[in-house]
Amino acid sequence: MNAYDIAIGQLERAAAAMNLDPQVHTILLQPKNELIVNFPVKMDDGSFRLFKGYRIQHNNIMGPFKGGLRFHRDVHLDEVKALAAWMTWKCAVVEVPFGGAMGGIKFDPRCHSAAELERITRRYTHALGNNIGPDHDIPAPDVGTNGQTMVWVMDTYMNFVPQDRKNAVRGCVTGKTLSSGGSQGREKATGQGLVYVIQEWARENHFPLDGCTFALQGYGNVGAHVARLLSRLGASLVAVQDDSGAIGAGEGLHPARLAEHVQQTGGVRGFSGGDEISAAEFFATNCDFFIPAALEKQITAETAARLRCKVVVEGANGPTDSEGERVLAQRGIDILPDILANAGGVTVSYFEWLQNRRAEAWTLDEVDERLHRTLVHAYATVRRLARERRLDNRTAAYVHALERIQNVYRERGIFP
Repeated sequence: MNAYDIAIGQLERAAAAMNLDPQVHTILLQPKNELIVNFPVKMDDGSFRLFKGYRIQHNNIMGPFKGGLRFHRDVHLDEVKALAAWMTWKCAVVEVPFGGAMGGIKFDPRCHSAAELERITRRYTHALGNNIGPDHDIPAPDVGTNGQTMVWVMDTYMNFVPQDRKNAVRGCVTGKTLSSGGSQGREKATGQGLVYVIQEWARENHFPLDGCTFALQGYGNVGAHVARLLSRLGASLVAVQDDSGAIGAGEGLHPARLAEHVQQTGGVRGFSGGDEISAAEFFATNCDFFIPAALEKQITAETAARLRCKVVVEGANGPTDSEGERVLAQRGIDILPDILANAGGVTVSYFEWLQNRRAEAWTLDEVDERLHRTLVHAYATVRRLARERRLDNRTAAYVHALERIQNVYRERGIFP
C-alpha cells in the first residue's frame, strides 16, 4: 500500500463508524486541486536542471488550504496527496480554521548549495503563482525545509503583489524566521505539542514520566525538540534511528550533545555517547514510548511485531501502515495518532498567521499556553469519543474531524 491507500483506508474505517454522508464521503476521497509544475533552475556550474514540484489542495471547507512544503528525493504524487488529506483531518481535530494541503519538490536538498536551494525555492514559488496566498493556501516547513525556505517563499510571493500590499501578505507562509515575521515557539511547536499529548496520556493512565524511557525515529527538528522536552520531564532517550543508522544507550543518550553531533555530521551515526545498533535492534528496544518522527510507513507488520513499548506516539505523518496498526492492536500497544499527536505544528502556524494578520507579536508563554489549551481540549475530545463509541484512538480522531467537516457541508450545501 502506498501512503494514499493508507490514508483512504483510515478514512473508510471512520466513515463506517459514523455513517458519513455519502456525498461528503465522495468529496473527501480526492483532493480538490492537484497542481504539478516542472520548472528549470540554473545550477552553480551554469547548467540547467528541470525540477518537478507538487502542490495538492485537499479540502478548504473549513478555511484556507494549509500544509507543509517537503524537499526530498522520494517525493511523489500519492505521498503528497496523503499528506494533504492528513492535514485536513489534523486541522479539524484541533479545531483550527484551515483546510488541508501539501507541497513538495522531488530532489535531495543535501546535494545542493544554499544558493541553488534558494533558486529552486523561488522558481517553485513563481511556478505556483497565485495558487498560494494568505487567504487561499499557506505553506509551512516540512522534511527538508526550514524557516529560511519559508522566508524565500514569502519574499518571492511578495513580489507578485502591488507595493502597498507587500506587508499585508506576510502570512502567505508560516514557519518563518522570527526576524521575518515568524512566531515564538514555532520551531519547537510539533515537538512541544507531542509532549503535551504524552503528558495527557500519562495523566489519564496514572503513568509517571519521571524515570520513563523513549526511543525516537528521526532526529531532525521534531525529534530533537521532543528529546530535549521529554528529558526535562525526567524521561530518558535510549535509542535513535535516522537514515545514517541507529544508536542506543541503556543509560540514556544526551539530547543536546546528540543534536550538536547531528548538526555537524548530518546523522546520528558515530555519536560517541551511544553504541551503534542494527535496525532490528532499534525497533526491539525496550522503552515506554516509541516515537516515529521521520517519514511514512515505518511501522509495518514486521517492525510492529518487534516493538517493546507501551504506546506509539506518531510524530511523523502516516508512520504506521494498516498491517502494522493491526499488529499493534493485537499486541495491546496504544497509538496516539498523527492527526492528534503532531498537530502542534499547524496549531502554532495558525497562531503565526493570526499574528501576521493583526500585526502582533505574542510572547513564548502566550504561544505555549494557547497550544497547551488547544491540545488538551483535542485530546479530551478524542478520548471521550473513543470511550463512548468504543473506537480506537485513530478512528475516534477521524470521527471528530469528519463530524465537524460534515456539519459545515450540511449547513452550506454543495453549489449549485
